[in-house]
Amino acid sequence: MLSDHPPVPNPPEEHAGPARRLAHAYGPALLLVAAGLGLWELLVRVLDVPDFIWPTPSLIGATLRDEAGLLADHTLVTLGEVALGFLIALVAGVAIGIALHLWRSARRAVYPVLIASQSIPTVVLAPVLVLALGFNIGPKLAIVALFCFFPIVVATIDGLRGVDPEYARMMLTLDATRLDILRRVEFPAALPQIFSGIRIAATYAAIGAVFGEWAGSDAGLGWELVQAQGRLDTPLVFATIAVVAALALVLFGLVVLAERLLVPWARRDDALPS
Repeated sequence: MLSDHPPVPNPPEEHAGPARRLAHAYGPALLLVAAGLGLWELLVRVLDVPDFIWPTPSLIGATLRDEAGLLADHTLVTLGEVALGFLIALVAGVAIGIALHLWRSARRAVYPVLIASQSIPTVVLAPVLVLALGFNIGPKLAIVALFCFFPIVVATIDGLRGVDPEYARMMLTLDATRLDILRRVEFPAALPQIFSGIRIAATYAAIGAVFGEWAGSDAGLGWELVQAQGRLDTPLVFATIAVVAALALVLFGLVVLAERLLVPWARRDDALPS
């Protein structure tokens, strides 16, 4: 017997292979970047802009290849600062966010101070931290943590406060303690929003490390930027910036991967283009 219902089309990207899903997610962005780089190359060549003012993407790519060893050494230094500073911000931000959620009086006192603290540019604190902590890794970790801390703690507080209170009331009928409600209901429900803050923080971590190295360092991508700028080696400046951007993208991708693995019940496609 023929069915009266029209055939249901296959769901689009959900059942496609990994390569097709990646092409669907990143294809438009890659095309846009390629078009921008092509226009950049064309304009610099047509206008005959000197390399020390504005190099072409092809020259920047050649510099990345020729200086790969030098950039790799400095990248390892910056990567260590980014990873440790981001981890400090993650632990501190989530812990303080939970504490302020549990103690309402503390939240009313501390939360406005956290908001007001963002009016102080973290960059201007870098020299002060170097003077206070020295030229070792300490100031860099502090600056990275300061860059990443605020979005994590705010996302944690807002995520926990946004949980439906009916769930907590239901747990109370089952004789659950306050910590039981936090552990079994509020924290799992808030994880998607917490990861939103972590993703934002991931994009700031590499920038924080570079600012810390600018203030006082003898190695790292930020230090190499200052040295290349002083020599008017603009292609190396752009190549170093490209490596910093790549670090930020890699850290962002790792956070997105962790979110997909740790919060599978709230998987969504807004972390990546769809």
